[in-house]
Amino acid sequence: MKSWKDDPRADTNPLFNDNPLKLGLFGLNGIGISMTNVPEAPNARWSESVAVSKIADEAGFEANVPYARWRGFIEEEPSHRSGLAMDCYTWAAATSQLTSRGGVFSTSHVPTIHPIAAAKQCATIDLISGGRFGLNVVAGWNKPELDMFGAPMKEHDDRYAQAAEWIEIIRQLWTREEAFDFEGQYYAIKKGISLPKPMQKPFPPIMNAGGSDRGRAFAAKYADMAFVIVKSDDPDEIRREADLYRRTAREEHGRDIQIWTYAYVVQRETEQEARDYLNYYAVEHGDDRALDGWMRLQGMHTQLMPKDVMEAMRFRFKAGNGGFELVGTADQITSRLELLKQGGIDGVLLGWVGFEDGIQRWVKDVMPRMTQAGLRLG
Repeated sequence: MKSWKDDPRADTNPLFNDNPLKLGLFGLNGIGISMTNVPEAPNARWSESVAVSKIADEAGFEANVPYARWRGFIEEEPSHRSGLAMDCYTWAAATSQLTSRGGVFSTSHVPTIHPIAAAKQCATIDLISGGRFGLNVVAGWNKPELDMFGAPMKEHDDRYAQAAEWIEIIRQLWTREEAFDFEGQYYAIKKGISLPKPMQKPFPPIMNAGGSDRGRAFAAKYADMAFVIVKSDDPDEIRREADLYRRTAREEHGRDIQIWTYAYVVQRETEQEARDYLNYYAVEHGDDRALDGWMRLQGMHTQLMPKDVMEAMRFRFKAGNGGFELVGTADQITSRLELLKQGGIDGVLLGWVGFEDGIQRWVKDVMPRMTQAGLRLG
């Protein structure tokens, strides 16, 4: 079995480099990963994308991952800021021209774009970027968004069945020189072909976040980077989750995959300063209406939860959409990153309420400590 560390795409795409813990940005194309109303929160500003992407690229970040969003979480207020997000494909193409080193992703919800269109757009961005493109595939979960497209949301396993057909078609379009037919349950392709082909061979890497058993099976078969939500501070428990993905990929498909997660960052000179700012944006100015709308979409029945469990969950999602906590001083944050690596995590996507200020603090104080800790090669 070939390791991802020997992947030929490493010639152009840093996602396959030797850094023990890879880094990426998450949600820069929209409002970030926190549910807050503070004025410094991201607001889908292109100027912010430009500034932050350049800093991350110069610092050696391996990934820049946008999220796809078509409408906000509050049904009675469709123009709510939770729906703010620049188109992922256009954003990725433009961002690739601001940068020269880091991988640039698009996030694509399967039911919202035909695989032939997606294949050509991905190949185009891969060529524009010089072989640094990656695709984050989402099976589709937001019913009001899918209703906008006239694509009623399918049952959970059926969504992954459609996504599997979608990827199979795209991979054939990326690799086959001759036209082909495809007849599936969800797509029918007649004499399908797509030119030009991507620069990366056999095709650009794929990321997927599948948390259920069906989602994990999908990621193990198709993804180069499986995206997991870390729910524990115990490295042994984190490793059990990560190893379950790796073992599924190795035993069922003879593949080796990376395991990534995401985190929200609040870095200050003291832990108290960091905690105070976290409370300021997530509690004093947390966007409870957006969270309530998101929870309704997820079908969460909070009335069945103990009050303390519900409040802790609400805080974590306002703080950073349920991501891993990186809050405190540069030393404390580095220790938390070491914990992730001990737990078998290969990469972490980062989000800040103030992206530009946050990444400047990170590059100045956390990056050198990561190198000293053996998390980065320097």
